[in-house]
Amino acid sequence: MAYTILAVTGLMFLIQELLGGSTNQWVLVQLGAKVNELIILGDWYRLITPMFLHIGLTHILFNALIVYFLGIQLESVFGHWRFFALYFLSGIVGNATSFAFNPSVSAGASTAIFGLFGSTLVLVKLFPGHPQIKAMAKNFTLLIILNLVFGLFSPGIDMAGHIGGLVGGYLAAFALSTPRAWRTTKKQQLAYGLALAGVLILLLVIGYSRFIPVMNLFS
Repeated sequence: MAYTILAVTGLMFLIQELLGGSTNQWVLVQLGAKVNELIILGDWYRLITPMFLHIGLTHILFNALIVYFLGIQLESVFGHWRFFALYFLSGIVGNATSFAFNPSVSAGASTAIFGLFGSTLVLVKLFPGHPQIKAMAKNFTLLIILNLVFGLFSPGIDMAGHIGGLVGGYLAAFALSTPRAWRTTKKQQLAYGLALAGVLILLLVIGYSRFIPVMNLFS
């Protein structure tokens, strides 16, 4: 699944370039970037499509490298379909958080990638005492902190999307669990699944409540 995600992302970047450039806002909007007003008008797919769009070559290369190196590791632990669900659920929650708190147009796989980061924190609890997973979680905890700090001082970074993806990935990883987890129960999985759904619904409600009054001013 990681290779499929990379292939689709690469194809979309090529299409962006052919239509006018990956930094062209018109192209981004036409191909499905997150635009709050359009989501309110019914473009729900914009909670998903931004994961496959990128703004500039550096943006896509950085994200692609993380999906490649971290994604393949996580896919081997979670399995193909759980990894697929983890990636998409993280991205959706991240984009919903951006919808709720960030009025700007945004795009990128970072929402889903931060979800992958969050899942590494969960694996430590699903496999307590496992040295390799413990080391991986420690390394990515540092990367999470560095990315969040960097985002605070970088204009244009969608911090809401990053934090939302991190939370979404954490909850989704518990809800999905892994085929060989040492410590998990169906009851725990259900509880985290309901928490994930509750967070997503709350974010959508906040987004609608924040932006519908603004749109009404111009109607």
